Amino acid sequence: MRITIETGIFYDTERYFSSEERHILQKLFLWETMAKSIEEFRNKKAEALAKGWNLSGPVPMSAAMSAVTSEMEKRVMKRLREGNSGSS
Repeated sequence: MRITIETGIFYDTERYFSSEERHILQKLFLWETMAKSIEEFRNKKAEALAKGWNLSGPVPMSAAMSAVTSEMEKRVMKRLREGNSGSS
């Protein structure tokens, strides 16, 4: 999968992300639409990075993950400003 951020840079998830990071991104794509606040989204991101995936333990924040999750945070804030607080 390719993820393009606002600056036009794209990240190929197979190339730039570990399997643990890809799993975390999948969770965060869901939370991007469901979070009722930016704090909730950030907490879910921190929780996912701390737990890791498949007993991997903590997953360090790579530059690619940081860029993509920063973009996700911007979209969450935009969604919340526009009055769509997410699912119940």
